[in-house]
Amino acid sequence: MSEGTPVLEFRGINIHYGPVHVLKDMDVSINAGELVCLLGGNASGKTTTLKTILGMVQPSSGDVVIDGEIVTGYTTAEIVSRGVTMVPENRRLFKRMTVRENLEIGAYLRTDRENLDAELDHIFEMFPRVKERINQKAGTLSGGEQQMVAVGRALMAKPKVLLMDEPSMGLAPVLVQQNFDIIQQINDEGVTVFVVEQNANMALSIADRGYVLQTGRIVLDDTAEDLLANEDLRKAYLGEVD
Repeated sequence: MSEGTPVLEFRGINIHYGPVHVLKDMDVSINAGELVCLLGGNASGKTTTLKTILGMVQPSSGDVVIDGEIVTGYTTAEIVSRGVTMVPENRRLFKRMTVRENLEIGAYLRTDRENLDAELDHIFEMFPRVKERINQKAGTLSGGEQQMVAVGRALMAKPKVLLMDEPSMGLAPVLVQQNFDIIQQINDEGVTVFVVEQNANMALSIADRGYVLQTGRIVLDDTAEDLLANEDLRKAYLGEVD
C-alpha cells in the first residue's frame, strides 16, 4: 500500500436518476497498488459507482478525482486515457469479432503501438486458452473463456486502475476461484484494482480493504480481515453467498 495522493477518490458524490437518489454523499479513497472491493446487494448502487468513475454518469454534486486531478465532467475516453479501464459485467465482448480483434480494441487509446505484441504475449502467458482461441469469433467461446478475453482486453490498455464489475457473475464455482486468482495476480503485478462484487467471501479473501454499500450509502469501511469478522456483514452478506 502506498502513501501520498490516492490514485482514485470519490469526494462527497451524490447521484440522482431523476427523482431517485442513487448514491448518497459517497466517499471512497483508493491508494496506488491496493486491491479494494465494493460490496452490496442488488440495486445498492455498485454499478452506478463504476459508471460514475468512468464518466458515464455525472454526479449531481461531489467530485471524482484521479491522481489528485478532479475529473468530474470528463468524457469516458478522457478518463480511460488517464489509466482507468473496466472489465464490465457479463463481459460485453464484440461477439462477431475475433478474440484478437477484441483484444486490440482494448489498446485503441495507446500511443505506444510498438509495445502491443509484448502485451499480447503477457496475456497469452496469463491465459494460454486465449492464445489457442485467438482467431475464433468471441461469441463461440465459453463463459469462462469470454471472461479471460474481457480481462485481457482491459489489460491491453495498460491500466493503472482496473475496475471489475461483478467478475464472478455467471461463472461456475471453479472458474470463480480461477478468476479471483487472476485478479490477485494482476494486483501483484502493480495494477490497482477496484472490484465491485456480490460474492463477499471471495472478494474479501483477496482484497486489502472493502467498502459496503447499502441503498446508495457507504455503511462499512474497513480492512478485508476486519470485514470478514464483522457480525453485521456476516448476517447481511456472507450468509447469502452462493
